[in-house]
Amino acid sequence: MSHPIITAAEATCALGDTLDSSLVNWQAGHSGLTLQEGLLAGRIADRKLLKGRRYGAASNLAVQVARRAVAQAGWSEEDTHKSWLFAASSRGNAAELLRTNAWRRPSKRFSASNTLHSEIAAAVSIELGIQGPWQMISNGCSSGLDALGLAWMALKAGMTERVLVVAVDLPLQEDLLRDFQHTRILATNEVNDPLSPQTTGFHPGEAGVALTLELSGTGPRVTRYAANSDAYDSLVIPEDGATLAALLAQFEKPDLICPHATGTPNHAIAEVNALRAAFSNIPPLLLMKPFTGHTLGASGLLDVALISAAMRQASLPKNLPHLSHPTDISLETPQNPTSILKIASGMGGHNAAVMLANA
Repeated sequence: MSHPIITAAEATCALGDTLDSSLVNWQAGHSGLTLQEGLLAGRIADRKLLKGRRYGAASNLAVQVARRAVAQAGWSEEDTHKSWLFAASSRGNAAELLRTNAWRRPSKRFSASNTLHSEIAAAVSIELGIQGPWQMISNGCSSGLDALGLAWMALKAGMTERVLVVAVDLPLQEDLLRDFQHTRILATNEVNDPLSPQTTGFHPGEAGVALTLELSGTGPRVTRYAANSDAYDSLVIPEDGATLAALLAQFEKPDLICPHATGTPNHAIAEVNALRAAFSNIPPLLLMKPFTGHTLGASGLLDVALISAAMRQASLPKNLPHLSHPTDISLETPQNPTSILKIASGMGGHNAAVMLANA
């Protein structure tokens, strides 16, 4: 069986309200992070995408990007009915659970459903008429990449011909940010440089992303997915990176690696050690979070959507200038790589990786 193909992708993030505008700003070397009230973060500009009476803000955003992706894929009504759906989020509709989204004009009738993580998948299924099974994945920051991996598995197993994958996270909520601060993973300075010795934590970002996978068509291919767990700690990962290295060793050496690279001091050490253990000569790295912020459970799928769009144009943007990196690791990215390995790691020690290949 051939490898599943990414036939369409759409996204809304700090770089732009559409994937096309995000790609333009990325290619121009612009970071989407802005400083407001002392917090450097990636904010979605068009707040209308989050509004709606029936669903929570994250669910509303998921529906918007899902509709656009399905339209781009050219799916018929029957195609959409029969498709499978994998949705992902780390924090779900947290603002509704914390009752801080009064601006969304919610109806009290939907108070219970608005606080469910699974409302995100249910809303997409209802609004698009998807009658195949849907699943909601919440594996921390690896959620989106795991959702893509499960979609890859369903297609490879011949269980369906097409899958819609959606990921969304909106972490810019006061209570969530306070929790991240207490956990000591939120940045305490404005250093937007995840491998720098001066990095103090991650800069949060908002995002919604959707892509379609099919067994036929044109576009970048997902050639492999694998995952494992550290079984180590609920907050940090082992600094030797041994478990992540064991995961990466399952893949052929790619032309380019897009690491998780959150900016937390622990992760900056552990992930680099994992790369050194897995590859005798580490491929160049593409660091995405300085452009978008850390969009938690949406981050892995967001990076895949942006990278797949750039691969279609055979012109991969470069890293932001002057980013820090160890002497044995290059940030000089090839313009048109044929294979890219995307890595994600979730709090609690879950690792996921996906290999993308040019058509």
